Amino acid sequence: MKLSPTKISGVLVVEAEPQRDSRGYFARTFDDAVFAEHGVPLATRQCSTSFNAQRGTLRGLHYQADPAPETKLVRCTRGAIFDVAVDLRPDSPTFRAWVGLELTAENQTALLIPRHCAHGFLTLADASEVLYQIDTPYVPALSRGLRWNDPVFAIAWPFAPIVMAPRDAQYPDFQR
Repeated sequence: MKLSPTKISGVLVVEAEPQRDSRGYFARTFDDAVFAEHGVPLATRQCSTSFNAQRGTLRGLHYQADPAPETKLVRCTRGAIFDVAVDLRPDSPTFRAWVGLELTAENQTALLIPRHCAHGFLTLADASEVLYQIDTPYVPALSRGLRWNDPVFAIAWPFAPIVMAPRDAQYPDFQR
């Protein structure tokens, strides 16, 4: 497993390193000791999955507010997504910056989204499934979001979404 930094501190690209043979492959996708070596004490407290029937489905941009912010390790287990993290830490040099990465079942890549960063994705293929490992239990009252096309972030999505929840389309402009 290989962890690589991005332009946003704490957002890491996590690449599996498959060991292949005649049967197929075996790859480690999570190792808490490896994350700890990179300064990320990630203890999985919840796992969630998201199935998305149609290409062009957008989910996000979501985060959980204090006092229970979440760190998420996000992996596409079927299909393909364009995955995005947005830095919401006011004291960060990359405050309001975003990172986007294509995650697919084939490339075995995941994205680590630290606390106080928003997360969202756009499906690039029909029948895309996303697996989340989360370090903090979900608290509905602390659930927050950002509009996918807020000009403050200017995210370069590969194309406009076709399907999204009304709440994701109606978040107000970011204020801070």
